[in-house]
Amino acid sequence: MSSAEELTAALPTAAREIEEFVHSAGWDQPSQVFALVDTDKLLTAEPNLSDQLDPNAPLTPIAQDSLPAEDLAEALARIEWPEQVEGCALVQEIVILPPEAESDLPEDQDDAAKTAAEHPDRQEARLVAAVLRNGTDICVMRVRDNDEELYADRTLAPNLLTALHGTFSS
Repeated sequence: MSSAEELTAALPTAAREIEEFVHSAGWDQPSQVFALVDTDKLLTAEPNLSDQLDPNAPLTPIAQDSLPAEDLAEALARIEWPEQVEGCALVQEIVILPPEAESDLPEDQDDAAKTAAEHPDRQEARLVAAVLRNGTDICVMRVRDNDEELYADRTLAPNLLTALHGTFSS
């Protein structure tokens, strides 16, 4: 069993691995959720997976069903994880606007999404937000126009991280 410190230290690596896995399928992918489980516990419960898992990786991501595109907040509010799940990650494609453009967005979410999608200075990106039960979190992002570089910063999506932490508060 991995210690809390090992799991915490492994979260950024797991987030990057998830992004690279989704990236291998290309762009224009639906939002997807991954459970993060302790690799040692998983191998103890399922020894037949030993040839498929990296025993040196403290966390193993397990893909879940895709989320509906309509209302992500509502879908996340319905998620409850069993105690064997140490954390989770959400992958979604997003539109990034310069700060000055964000302040001009309409208040209505649908109108704001349409305006952002049509903005001439928009950038498309893939965001991975990952959290652990112990409160640790990280975001990893790849911008479509700069396909080779990953950015890691927990401040990229604070509201999404809060929503993901909420999936463990039951």
